[in-house]
Amino acid sequence: MEIRCSQCQGFDLEPGFVEDSGDHSRGFARWIPGPLKLGPMGGAKRFGRPRFRIDAFRCRKCGHLELFAPQEV
Repeated sequence: MEIRCSQCQGFDLEPGFVEDSGDHSRGFARWIPGPLKLGPMGGAKRFGRPRFRIDAFRCRKCGHLELFAPQEV
């Protein structure tokens, strides 16, 4: 599958990832389905919800990021 930039229609996209450097992070961001719900301490409620790895691609022509969440982690 060849990925095309949705902004400029370019084909030169470089793979990468979105970093998460917060407390207890694994070093990469994840996507969680459903609306954001906050707990009593202000953090996101995530318990029991699936998590998907985020694959990111940066267009070398315009800098736009294309994000995909293909695989549950």
